[in-house]
Amino acid sequence: MTRTIIIGDVHGMLPELESLLGRLQPTTDDEVVFVGDLVDKGPDSVGVVRRVRELADTVPVVLVEGNHEDKHRRFRKNLTVRPEVAAGQAERQPELATITEGLSEEDVAFLDGAVMFHRVPDHGVLVVHGGIPGDMVTFPATPEEAAALTGKAKRALSKTLRTRHVSAETGKFLQLGKEGPEDPFWADVWDGRFGHVVFGHEPFVAGPALFPHATGVDTGAVFGGSLTALVIDDAGERSFVSVPSRPMAPFRFMLT
Repeated sequence: MTRTIIIGDVHGMLPELESLLGRLQPTTDDEVVFVGDLVDKGPDSVGVVRRVRELADTVPVVLVEGNHEDKHRRFRKNLTVRPEVAAGQAERQPELATITEGLSEEDVAFLDGAVMFHRVPDHGVLVVHGGIPGDMVTFPATPEEAAALTGKAKRALSKTLRTRHVSAETGKFLQLGKEGPEDPFWADVWDGRFGHVVFGHEPFVAGPALFPHATGVDTGAVFGGSLTALVIDDAGERSFVSVPSRPMAPFRFMLT
C-alpha cells in the first residue's frame, strides 16, 4: 500500500524523529513529505538534516522549505556575497554559524533542494510550511514554476512560509505581532480554493489542528508536545501517528 506521510516541524529533535520513523517504517512505496523547519531551536539540527538526507537515499522524500531553512539559506549566501551582513546575522543568532559549520556539502545540497510547496494530487492536498494569505488569487502549478518566479510574484509566494494571521478586512498577510484581536488565524477562514492545505509553522501542542480546508501538523515537538505525521493511504483515508517529546528543560523561544 502506498502512503503519503507528512511530518510536522522537527526543529532539531532527532530522537523524536527516530522514534516516529520507527513507528512509521516508511518504504520505497511511500512518499515522505517534511513540512519544513528541520533546523533551529532544538538540540541537534545537524543530526536531523543528516537523518532526513539519509532517509532520502532509500525512500522518496520531499522537503518543503520552512522559514528557518530559508533563513539559513540566506545566511549561507551572505557568507559569500555580503559577509558583513552574515556577520551581523550570526551575532544576533549564533545558531546560524554553529549549524552551518556542522553541515557537510551533501547536507547543504539537500537543504538547497527544498521546494516551496508540494502537491498530493490524488488526494487534493497542498503542503506548505506556514499558510496561504486570503488575498492570493493564483498559485503556481508546480515547484518548478514557483522557482522561476521573480519580483512581486516571488515575494507574494514567500509569504506562505510565514503566514499565521491575516487581515480581517482584506485577507492580506500580517507579520507576527501586527495582528489585532479581530484578525483571524489564516486556516480559520481558508476556503480551500487551491486544495486542502497541510501545514506546519504554528505549534499546536495539544495535537493536530483540524480546520474545514486545512490541517496543522506542527504539534510542538520542541515545545514539549509531540512530533506528528499525517498518513494518507491509497484510499484517501487519513490518520495521525505521534510520538511524545522527551522530558527536557523548558525551551525559551519566541515563535518565528
